Amino acid sequence: MININEYTLDELEEYIEMLGEKKFHAKQIFKWLHKEKIESFDDMTDISKSLRDKLKEQTYILKLSIINVQKSKKDGTIKFLIKLEDDTAIESVFMKYNYGNSMCVSSQVGCKMGCKFCASTKEGYVRNLLASEIEGQIIAVEKYTGERISNVVYMGIGEPLDNYDNVVKSIRLINYPLGLNIGARHISLSTCGVVPNIYKLADENIQSTLSISLHCTTDIERKKIMPIANKYTINELLEACRYYIKTTGRRISFEYALINDVNDTKEDALNLVKLLRGMIAHVNLIPVNEIKNGVYIKSKEKNIEIFMNTLNSSGIVSTVRRELGSDIDAACGQLRQKHIEENNQ
Repeated sequence: MININEYTLDELEEYIEMLGEKKFHAKQIFKWLHKEKIESFDDMTDISKSLRDKLKEQTYILKLSIINVQKSKKDGTIKFLIKLEDDTAIESVFMKYNYGNSMCVSSQVGCKMGCKFCASTKEGYVRNLLASEIEGQIIAVEKYTGERISNVVYMGIGEPLDNYDNVVKSIRLINYPLGLNIGARHISLSTCGVVPNIYKLADENIQSTLSISLHCTTDIERKKIMPIANKYTINELLEACRYYIKTTGRRISFEYALINDVNDTKEDALNLVKLLRGMIAHVNLIPVNEIKNGVYIKSKEKNIEIFMNTLNSSGIVSTVRRELGSDIDAACGQLRQKHIEENNQ
């Protein structure tokens, strides 16, 4: 059986014509699936019964199941544990901001990257998500909350650029006017630095925002907490970033998780200024999430303030990320980790 949600509009048009039907039906079907979010072919009221029967025989509509929900009493952030068709689980987070509702989506089941401060990698890598499974997280959460998602961040479980083709396809699905119609400039993708795919993404002509998880200012220190640094140096990463900025005209956001006594000194801040000077960039300072069995703790408030002020006074725009969902295991991977541990007991 074919997962019909996986088709782009062009692919769906080809499929409909292969069935011996008129191509224009593809737009109707695409809209029902991605905008109206229907769960049964019988709900496609402007499609003939004969076509609906053909679709039922050969395809199915993807539906992801929400199996656990945690809602923050502090700020209304909602964390979802979502079950996929093969019974694996991922996490998604719904966040309310003044400018609209934002959602953090996962791109893989587990993660290969092995960053020492991240819970997503604790249970290992299982597989890539399909484009429809990435989009399906948004559909499931919109249905649950009854609210529209206006911004999407690829910062959940997994490394988006390690699942390049499916992630790019999902952005196009999410962005398509007949579907969820979320503007590309409201979609942000975060990577720990898969350098070759940063170049590829620059050439895709997708006006989404790129975020780089940098977290250290020297290769020696970065290798200690981010294994990807053993493959690509900071200079190689920043060269790819410059290409991205030049090609797209888009500003890059650099994520920097502040870890107590690891990367949070004024000297670290000054080194970061040297690395980023001359680039169209913004630094997102993140007090590191403390995870179960983790060895890192977040920086002291005073050190965070000094770090931010050092960057801003040197002309590098920086802000401290607002902590959301701190009372609901909001660091990516923690809810999934609990689920796996409970099922293994």
